[in-house]
Amino acid sequence: MLASLSTVLLALGAVASAYELPSNLKAIYDQHKSGSCSNSLSGTFGGGAVYCGDLANAVFLKGNDEYDNLDIDCDGANNSAGDCANDPSGQGQTSFVDTVKNYGISDLDANLHPYVVFGNEGASPSFNPQDHGIQPLSVMAVVCNNQVFYGVWGDTNGFTSTGEASLALGKLCFPDGGLSGDNGHDEKDVLYIGFSGDRAVPGKDGAAWTAGSTNEFEDSIQGLGDELVASLA
Repeated sequence: MLASLSTVLLALGAVASAYELPSNLKAIYDQHKSGSCSNSLSGTFGGGAVYCGDLANAVFLKGNDEYDNLDIDCDGANNSAGDCANDPSGQGQTSFVDTVKNYGISDLDANLHPYVVFGNEGASPSFNPQDHGIQPLSVMAVVCNNQVFYGVWGDTNGFTSTGEASLALGKLCFPDGGLSGDNGHDEKDVLYIGFSGDRAVPGKDGAAWTAGSTNEFEDSIQGLGDELVASLA
């Protein structure tokens, strides 16, 4: 299995760095950016995006002739710490706090854990990724700034906003963007991809939940993220 995966990765042009965009993912990004979603799984949200099923075994956010922006989410542990201190809407816990408590931490920390806000609850329209096979705390791919980074599905939005990620993930994408709890990335050029099934879930032992840095956590999910990206047609 490992040998087969290595062959696939090489064939698809995957590179040594998890952050450099593999050729298959770049082709997907370029191909799907223009036009609209042909298999919409939701209504259109406030920023113009829909949850799109145009990729097999995956769901992504798609606007018309664009993708989505990157607003900063600071929910979870230490939600008022560091550059999250000026967040006007931060909450003290994330959506899957009860699960992540079993992984040795009190909750995800937006200053440390790269997580994506995916799904909209209690709003109209609404969207539940679990109805389409996306599981809580599964690994997601985020294409931004001509790179790919990996995060986990860590939170949902109670309103109609889409295109949100933790401060830690935002800083990976745009390290020179001056991002903070009250300052995100406005351009709608960020592609968020969630993967269906158990294959995308690292579980308690598949990620460094107690990591002391964002890079340490990112490194711990790189292998699974690369495998998921390689599976995209």
